Amino acid sequence: ERCLFAETLEVVAAGGQPRDQARGQWWLAARWAPYERAGEPVRSCLLVQAGSRSRQAGAPGSRTLKGGSGGAAVPAGGAERGSALPAYVTPQLETLEQEDFSYGQAELQGLLPEGASLLLLRVLACRRAVPPDLVFPAIDTEGHLCTSSYRALGVQQQAVGSVEAEVFVIERAMHTVTGISTICSYPRRHLAQLVQVGCPMLVLLQDESPRPPFPKQPLDWEEDLQLRSWFLDRKEELQASHAAYVQQHPELWVLLSDFLQALLLQQPHDPISFAAQFFARQQPPSTPFASTGAASPVPNPLPHHPPANRE
Repeated sequence: ERCLFAETLEVVAAGGQPRDQARGQWWLAARWAPYERAGEPVRSCLLVQAGSRSRQAGAPGSRTLKGGSGGAAVPAGGAERGSALPAYVTPQLETLEQEDFSYGQAELQGLLPEGASLLLLRVLACRRAVPPDLVFPAIDTEGHLCTSSYRALGVQQQAVGSVEAEVFVIERAMHTVTGISTICSYPRRHLAQLVQVGCPMLVLLQDESPRPPFPKQPLDWEEDLQLRSWFLDRKEELQASHAAYVQQHPELWVLLSDFLQALLLQQPHDPISFAAQFFARQQPPSTPFASTGAASPVPNPLPHHPPANRE
């Protein structure tokens, strides 16, 4: 229970680059939540939610993760990632790519997903000890099976916010071709620093004051690749739906043509009131083009509207 809480850290530049300005945020929360599977009773499980939003080399990047003990934790938009830091995004990237992977149940025996790994690091930090030869099956950033190991690097002095403090340092290594290593520092059970070897960004506790578990993020959809992809997909869907509707109702063109003719002939001073009265007096045509035989562009007499002022 002591490991179930929410925390928020800043994403800053790594190496010798200045860290006085945050380039994003990283947050993690763990809590109990109901879990229901078809045909089974509702049971309680551990729900882990994490996310990050940052800007690297002028390009925005974002990542979300949600999972629980009732099912594997899979980030939104693709296979599970083995890194807790935001993925590096190049400015030339315009579309999101998604790959699907499948494995047999025997291959996934003992699998430790990303969410479970983040929670395990909290437990190890609370105990201030890491068992020897602690290794679990995992999935790397390419979606391939691998192993991840955990080892303690001891107690060190590090800056936590504005003060120096003793922190317990844990290394998590992903044994893949690239060999990703993540180093986490815990002054107590809360994370103070998370560094991925070779990544230009790191996660750092800049302020010890409490923060909301999920900070409000600006909806900058034009720069967020995932939001932009959703927007373009929805735009195409709406365009196809609108075109299909117009094709199914050809009388729309006749109705609009009649209205524009009446509007231009009378040129009322208040076109909005004129339009309201025009469409209120319309009768459903018996055929799609019934109104084309009307002798007057105005099907029913309308009250006189004063014309607009003319020069």
